[in-house]
Amino acid sequence: MESIKGYVEHIVYRNEDNGYTVFHLSNDDGEVTCVGNFHYIEEGELLKLEGEYTTHKLYGLQMKVETSEVCEPEDLISIERYLGSGAVKGVGTALAGKIVKKFKEDTFRIIEEEPERLAEIKGISERKAREIAIQVEEKKDMRQAMIYLQKYGISTTLAAKIYQHYGRNVYRVIEENPYQLADHVSGVGFKTADEIAAKVGIHTDSDYRIRSGIFYTLLQSVNDGHVYLKQEVLLRKASELLEVEIQDIEKYLMDLAMEKKIVMKKAENGMRIYSSHYYYMEMNVAKMLHDLNVNCDVAEDNLERRLQAIEKNTGLYLDDKQRTAVMEAARRGVMVLTGGPGTGKTTTINAMIHFFESEGMDIYLAAPTGRAAKRMTEATGYEAQTIHRLLEVSGNPEDDSTNGFQRNEENPLEADVIIIDEMSMVDLPLMYALLGAIVPGTRLILVGDRNQLPSVGPGSVLKDIIDSHCFAVVMLTKIFRQAGESDIVVNAHKINRGEEVVLDNKSRDFFFLKRQDANVIISVVITLIQKKLPKYVNAKPYDIQVLTPMRKGLLGVERLNRILQEYLNPPEPKKTEKEYGDRLFREGDKVMQIKNNYQLEWEVVTRYGMTIDKGQGIFNGDMGIIKEINTYEEVVIVEYDEQRLVKYPYTLLDELELAYAITIHKSQGSEYPAVVIPLLQGPRQLYHRNLLYTAVTRAKQCVTLVGSDVVFQEMIHNTNEQDRNTSLAERIQELQ
Repeated sequence: MESIKGYVEHIVYRNEDNGYTVFHLSNDDGEVTCVGNFHYIEEGELLKLEGEYTTHKLYGLQMKVETSEVCEPEDLISIERYLGSGAVKGVGTALAGKIVKKFKEDTFRIIEEEPERLAEIKGISERKAREIAIQVEEKKDMRQAMIYLQKYGISTTLAAKIYQHYGRNVYRVIEENPYQLADHVSGVGFKTADEIAAKVGIHTDSDYRIRSGIFYTLLQSVNDGHVYLKQEVLLRKASELLEVEIQDIEKYLMDLAMEKKIVMKKAENGMRIYSSHYYYMEMNVAKMLHDLNVNCDVAEDNLERRLQAIEKNTGLYLDDKQRTAVMEAARRGVMVLTGGPGTGKTTTINAMIHFFESEGMDIYLAAPTGRAAKRMTEATGYEAQTIHRLLEVSGNPEDDSTNGFQRNEENPLEADVIIIDEMSMVDLPLMYALLGAIVPGTRLILVGDRNQLPSVGPGSVLKDIIDSHCFAVVMLTKIFRQAGESDIVVNAHKINRGEEVVLDNKSRDFFFLKRQDANVIISVVITLIQKKLPKYVNAKPYDIQVLTPMRKGLLGVERLNRILQEYLNPPEPKKTEKEYGDRLFREGDKVMQIKNNYQLEWEVVTRYGMTIDKGQGIFNGDMGIIKEINTYEEVVIVEYDEQRLVKYPYTLLDELELAYAITIHKSQGSEYPAVVIPLLQGPRQLYHRNLLYTAVTRAKQCVTLVGSDVVFQEMIHNTNEQDRNTSLAERIQELQ
C-alpha cells in the first residue's frame, strides 16, 4: 500500500450518486491522477491518501485510493490554494492571494474570530466578509467532523451521511450513545454502531447497548420471515448476539415500547414482541382487506348466461370448481384462487378476464416478478406487469420517510378488477403498498399455490388470508389431461401429497441420476448443462437453471457458482473481470440482484444508442447477464429481461451475485425450460417437502435430480416446514 499527500488540483470526473471521483493530486513530486470514492472532496483541499498504483490501458498511471484523510492546510501556499479553489464561493485565486498576503499564517484565525477585518482588503465588503466567514466555518466543521469520525474507522461516505444528519451534535452522539446511528442513518446497522461504541469505550452491558441489541435482534428476525418473536426467543437470541446475560428484559422492552419502537401483545402461548412498523402494517393490511371484501351486485341468471357464452365463444371449458371460481370473483370484493400445477388456474383466469371484459370493466394483471408477469402475459394474451411497476415505484417503499410509490391512497389505481398471480411470493410490505392503492369497490383476485415456499420477505400473506376463513377461496385440485401427461406435474402432486415417486427414468421429462459423491454430482451437472439438456429442451445453457437447497456446503450456491463459472464462462483475454470481496465477476456471467434497489435506473437502448424506454427499480431475484465491465468509469453493465440495461457502480456490487446456481427459495415465481437439482444430505429443518415441491414446479420441460434417492424420499416425508411468526389471519378474524 502506497501513501501520498497533496492538494486536489483539479477534479476531472465525479459521479454524484456514488461519489466515484477522478482527480489530479499535486505535491512537490509533481501531479498524479487518483481514482476512488469520495463523498466530500473539493479542489484545493489537502489530502493524505493510501492505495495502489495501477496502469490503466487508456489513461496511464493512476493511484487507486483505498483510504483517504482530509488534512488542515499547513502553510501559506496550502491556505491560498484552498481559499482560491472555489471551495469558498466568491473567492477566486486573485482574492485568495490578497487575503493570505495580508494576514499570512493568521488567515484562518482572522476569518473565524475577526471576520470584519477582511473588509480591509479592496474588493471585500463587510457583507461579503461575513459570508466568507460563515462558509469557512461550515466547511471547517464538516472537515473536523470527517477527521474525527475517521478515527473510529468510519468510511468517508458514511461519515458524510452521519454529519449531514447530526451536524455539530455528532461528537455528543458518538461519545454518549453511538447506537442512535443505527436508528437514524441508513447504512449504519447495530454491528457498525457496536464497533464504534467499543472504540469509544462504552461498556458491553450498558443500557444503550442492550436496548439497541434487543431491537436489532427483532428487526433481524424479519429477514427470516417473522413479523414478531416470542419474548423468551427474543431474550435468548439477543443474549447470544450481545454475549451478555440480560437481566430483567421487561425493563428494556418497556423502554422500547415507550419509545414506540415495539408493541407487546399478550397471546395464549405467551408475550409476542413486534416492531411497531410491522405490527401496524399487519393491522392495516387486515383492515384494508376487510374493507375491500364487499358483496358485489351481480344478477345470477346473467352470470350463468355470460359463462355459457364465454365457453362457447372462446373454447374455454370449465369444470365445476373453475365455474365456481369465476362466479365468486364476480360476486366478491376479494377472492382467492389456489391450486397446484396443471389444475387449470390459467384457464380460470382467462375465463374471469373474458367475463369482466364483457361487463365493460377495466382490468389490471400483475405479478411480483418480471418473469412471472411475462409468463402471465403469454398465458392470457393480456399485458401483465410487476406489482412495483403497477404501483409506479418512485422511491424506496422500505424507507419510512418516503412512500416509494406514486400509486397510493391519494392517487389510487383506476381499475375495476385487479388480478395478482404468484401470490405466495407477495410479502407483507408489498401487500400493504398494493392495498393502499386500491379503493373499495374494486375487485381483487389473488391467485397462487399455497404449497409453494413463502415469500422471501416477511409474512405469509396468501396462507394467512386462506387460513382466516374470511374470504371466498376456491382450491383447484383436478389435474387436466394435457398436464396429466407431464411427469413433472404428476410427480409434483405426489410430492405434495407425500406419496412415493417412481425413479425409473422411463419418463420423458422427470429424471433422477443416482450419485453419492459431491464432486461426481457437480461433474454430471456440468455435462447436463453443457451437452445434454440444451438440445433436449431446445434452449441455451444459460436458460438451464441449477437449483440447490443451501448456500453453504459442497453443493451450496457459493461453491457451485465458482465451479460453474469456470466451465460455463471461462476466462478469456477479451473478457474483462472485476474482483469484489470474495466474488469474481466476468463479462458474460449470469448474475442475480439479491436485494430490492428502488433507485437503480434502467433503460432500453436500440443498437444505434437511442433510449426507447427507461425506469427505476431492480428487485431481489431479478436475473441478468453482465454485458460490460468498464474499468475507467468503474461500472458493471447488466442486461435484464426485456433488454433493460443497468449500470452498477463498483460500490453496489455487493447487491449482485453469480446465478449459475441459485437457492430454491430464490427461484420462486420463475419458470425455466429445464432445472437441475443436486441433492445430498442436509439439515432436516431445511430439507422438507415444500422445498422439493417448489424446486420441481420451476421446470417447464424437464427436471433432472442428481444425487441421493434416499434424501429425495426423506424430503417427501418431511413436513416440518419452518413456521413463520405471523398474525395476519388473527387480525383479519378480529374485524369480522
